[in-house]
Amino acid sequence: MTNKSVIQTEKAPEAIGTYSQAVKAGDTVYLSGQIPLVPETMEVVAGDFAAKTRQVFENLQAVCEAAGGRLQDIVKLNIYMTDLSNFATVNEVMATYFQEPYPARAAVEVSGLPKGVPVEMDAVMVLS
Repeated sequence: MTNKSVIQTEKAPEAIGTYSQAVKAGDTVYLSGQIPLVPETMEVVAGDFAAKTRQVFENLQAVCEAAGGRLQDIVKLNIYMTDLSNFATVNEVMATYFQEPYPARAAVEVSGLPKGVPVEMDAVMVLS
């Protein structure tokens, strides 16, 4: 695939494995999972679940911008939580980052996430 390019920004946590922050193929950008790491320190942000969720959206936003888009260009968002009782908090925080039309979305409970964090998200964005 000749129209595939890697997206990388210092405004989001660096990849800590064998993956890219995002890959652009044509006008579609596939964003890797983001956890609530502060890019400058690579440490988990302090605070409650809402603070951690905000940091994830900030990280996703930085990758979207590096790819030439914005959060509102996300068409599919996957949310992974270690406790689905936090679902209402995700909705509250997400409402501060997105306007209608909202992306398609999945939210699933998982038994564990990297670095023991309570939330991770990945996404698909289409650039216009």
